[in-house]
Amino acid sequence: MDLAKSVLVVVDMQYGFVSSKSAPVVPHVVDLVRRWEEVGGATLFTRFLNYPGSPYERLINWSRMQQAPETDIVAELVPAASRAVKTIDKPIYSLFTEDGAATVEKYGWENIVICGIATESCVLKTACDAFERGLAPWIVRDAVFSHAGQEAHDAGLLVAGRFIGRRQLIDSESLFTEKLANAG
Repeated sequence: MDLAKSVLVVVDMQYGFVSSKSAPVVPHVVDLVRRWEEVGGATLFTRFLNYPGSPYERLINWSRMQQAPETDIVAELVPAASRAVKTIDKPIYSLFTEDGAATVEKYGWENIVICGIATESCVLKTACDAFERGLAPWIVRDAVFSHAGQEAHDAGLLVAGRFIGRRQLIDSESLFTEKLANAG
């Protein structure tokens, strides 16, 4: 994996998605971001913002994530977010809003390395959208989780493996010791 053509996408690490079930993933994401920055990798953060009358509100009766503090990035990642190439505010599951897609294209990123919350929704949709754009999505298994718990997380990984390929599901250690170490 060519680091210059890769970006670490930190998906929706916001207070509204950090539950008692997903909180244990926060230090894993923080560590992954730290290590990625140490090797000189670019980062891109996403922040989900719901709005009144959105499909989430109208169709699934979900009106959270409309204001702070729910929409704020967790304190442990604020310094990294300030160093990131950009934070993409998005009213959809995926990174690939018009702004997100333009940013990926502008920097020529081909490898989309994904961590964050939630495995079965925003992480999965970002990975699938990257795949369908001809990019290589990589989901870092030990740095993603679901605020809905283990069952939703496992379902997300199962579906991701089928949609983007099981080889695209990696752990942090193999990212640094195999994928990046073998970059020529």
